[in-house]
Amino acid sequence: MVEMEVLQADVTKLDVDAIANAANTRLRHGGGVAAAIARAGGPEVQRESDEKAPIGLGEAVETTAGNMPARYVIHAATMELGGPTSAEIITRATESTLRKADELGCRSLALVAFGTGVGGFPLDAAARLMIDAVRQHQPASLQRVVFAVHGDAAEQAFRSVLQA
Repeated sequence: MVEMEVLQADVTKLDVDAIANAANTRLRHGGGVAAAIARAGGPEVQRESDEKAPIGLGEAVETTAGNMPARYVIHAATMELGGPTSAEIITRATESTLRKADELGCRSLALVAFGTGVGGFPLDAAARLMIDAVRQHQPASLQRVVFAVHGDAAEQAFRSVLQA
């Protein structure tokens, strides 16, 4: 059973083994959380992403976290470049991220609210999908998942699903 918590936090500053990035299939980190991660991590994050791109919708790949406290960034493709997302893609991206964290031997992982920024997906629905995926995950090494969210609405959405 994976311990879960919700924090209003800058994911780039969290001291966890891996942080998740809601990426596009081309792994171009141009806006939102992806841009913040690329800036905080330094140029090697984008350089490694370029080497691994493209990836399929719902798939996840890892890169270094560069200058951030985490060891890895797990980039999960939640949409095509500039395109919308869906419940199925958010679920698959979350599952892929959890599996990748286990493959890397991570004990702690910070997830961001997949699909709720540029993807325009409703916060409460994303919270439900992502928390359900964590609850159903059979961890190998993963012990703790932090939902690193931005803003009161996101915090409330994730907390209410977690407490339900």
